Amino acid sequence: MVQSGERLVSTAAERYLLVYMIGVLLIVCSLIIIIFIVFQKRKNKLLLDKIKQQQAFEEELSNTQIEIQEQTLKNIGQELHDNIGQLLSVANMQLSIMSMQINQDIKDQFTETKNVVKDSLSEVRALSKSLNSDVIVNRGFQQSVQNEVDRLNKLNLLKTELQVLGDKTLFPKNKDSIILFRIIQEFISNTIKYAKAGTLTLVLNYNKDSLLIKAVDDGVGFDIKAAELGSGLINMKNRANLINATFQIDSEINKGTKLTVNYPYKNSSI
Repeated sequence: MVQSGERLVSTAAERYLLVYMIGVLLIVCSLIIIIFIVFQKRKNKLLLDKIKQQQAFEEELSNTQIEIQEQTLKNIGQELHDNIGQLLSVANMQLSIMSMQINQDIKDQFTETKNVVKDSLSEVRALSKSLNSDVIVNRGFQQSVQNEVDRLNKLNLLKTELQVLGDKTLFPKNKDSIILFRIIQEFISNTIKYAKAGTLTLVLNYNKDSLLIKAVDDGVGFDIKAAELGSGLINMKNRANLINATFQIDSEINKGTKLTVNYPYKNSSI
């Protein structure tokens, strides 16, 4: 009987010890899990902070680069207007004076030369305005695009058409309009340089929440998968990212190239 009682006591003690050890093990496991979760959250937070800092740095870098580019273009525009424009104005005035003194047999040739100088002066002034960001903001996005279209058609560089859909007052005048205009300018420049296109169609579709921009040429196109991203494509993409606009280029060999930019009004800069 004594041995049986001692055995029961021993069994109870072992059970208590087992329960105690299981409890300790559960507590230790719980602590390990909690520490792991806290560590993982802190690690994720640090990674997110690092990503945000990197994004902020890249955005600031892109902003700085664009500001430098805009200031450079502005300076070039002013130089064209003030210096080259002034020289062409003087040349035009002198030709006007000389036209009264030349012989009749070269009158037509002289008049043609004078008209070339006059047209060059108009082109320089138009180009200087398209390079000046202040003029773009004051003039408005749509009018700036229209002037660019008119300039291309006047120079016979490209048969260009502008289609406008929706209400343009949905898009306020702000600095984002400069970035969108530069994207269009870059696409036009690439079309003239490389596409060997005959026509270019621009569409500005003012929707309720966003401005949808499409530009399509009928040029030779290119293989996007095989092509390396050139500075022009990178510039357009970086500019679009700065204003939270979606950017897409579609192209195929001998099927032209299409640009699509969707700019949300709600993210516009004030």
